[in-house]
Amino acid sequence: MPNDNPYAALPSISALIIRVRAEGIVLSDSVANTLFNEVIGQARSDISRGSRPTRDYVVACALSAANELFHTRLAPIINATGVLLHTNLGRAPVSTDAAEAMRRAAADYVSVEIDPESGQRGGRMDELSRLMRLLTGAEATLVVNNNAAAVLLTLSALASGQSVIVSRGEAVEIGGGFRIPDVLRQSGAHLVEVGTTNRTYARDYETAIDDSTALVLKVHPSNFSISGFTSSASISELASIAGARKIPVVEDLGSGALLDTRQFGIPAEPTIRGSLAAGASVITASGDKLLGGPQAGIISGKKILVDQIARHPLARAVRADKTCLAGLAATLRHYVRGDALVTIPIWRMMSATKSSLQERGQEIVSALCSGGLTVRLLPSTAVIGGGSLPGQTIESWGVVLDAQSGNIDELARRLRLGDPGVFARIVDDQLVLDLRTVLPEHDLALTVAIARAVSQSS
Repeated sequence: MPNDNPYAALPSISALIIRVRAEGIVLSDSVANTLFNEVIGQARSDISRGSRPTRDYVVACALSAANELFHTRLAPIINATGVLLHTNLGRAPVSTDAAEAMRRAAADYVSVEIDPESGQRGGRMDELSRLMRLLTGAEATLVVNNNAAAVLLTLSALASGQSVIVSRGEAVEIGGGFRIPDVLRQSGAHLVEVGTTNRTYARDYETAIDDSTALVLKVHPSNFSISGFTSSASISELASIAGARKIPVVEDLGSGALLDTRQFGIPAEPTIRGSLAAGASVITASGDKLLGGPQAGIISGKKILVDQIARHPLARAVRADKTCLAGLAATLRHYVRGDALVTIPIWRMMSATKSSLQERGQEIVSALCSGGLTVRLLPSTAVIGGGSLPGQTIESWGVVLDAQSGNIDELARRLRLGDPGVFARIVDDQLVLDLRTVLPEHDLALTVAIARAVSQSS
């Protein structure tokens, strides 16, 4: 009589290991045992719910699970969304020089905290402090792993157990639920809100200052904007008021801009140099937004305060590693040389002319149409993203596919799963591939990816 036991069809772990190795997939014994225990466990669970997975099905699941271990989600992709600083896509890429500096730092020993001249232990931040001093006028700089950490560390070191004055309109929340009031509580500081949501005056801060005040905090609203009947105190006004009481002014700038965005027809974004020159005692900023470097949190300003922040126990917990320091230093050198617009990807994208985007788009469309595809080139609108310059757009051009090219959702999916993956946006049942966020050297790969995705959906 045939064996009616559904569990009898399940292969053994050793059989799965042999099968996977026959396919050229190499796993250590411990990983193979753990992984295939999970596969067989899932099959047993399916059987207990009334399913009857075959032996071939379980083997296929094992092969798929083993293969998946060697396919990273962090493979390079093409960002055709029109969002320059796309947080979900890792924000903007770094320059070739910065990437190479990070690779070399990761692959080798580097003198992170040893002075090559003396052979003695040296400052971890000496190089970056020197570069930032030349670029921004900051007396000292400390780099941590991101701007959220920079804000938390600064408040913990300078204001724990004391009061921090913040405009009610600046007690904001940024991505990931990072709320200024929550950060203040975590740091041990006490929040003192002044003014109203839309209007806060310098006199509001002046009235609120008392013996418990540790600092005045100004937060740049980098991911939203309030228009209309509004008013806010400038850094210079706050520096004048707080300085008379020997109270530091800290500004969370967010985006970390070193260049004037007005040259691209975009309203001015506060720069690190501008804030410090206006009287900020300390600024915090991101390294991976408008600065264009690796993920980092930058704390710059008066040396006596930055040194105090660096001595706080939390500083070691959030400090940046050698690859970040190398990449950030290489990025800053672009500004030192004055070639940021042609080397740093975020500035290359932002400074690209609309006519150059149109020319590139026409070449892509021409190549695709010659292959029998139905695509068009239409004006598009890109945004900065990444919590920078909210509501500001840049004119662009986009390669557009509509229903004639196939199911739009399926096309978008095939593009995302391609090699390289391409991320676009769907607008009014059309798939738009915005060229503002595609670097010129990726045009050919983008063209091939579109052709492949359309052919697969035909």
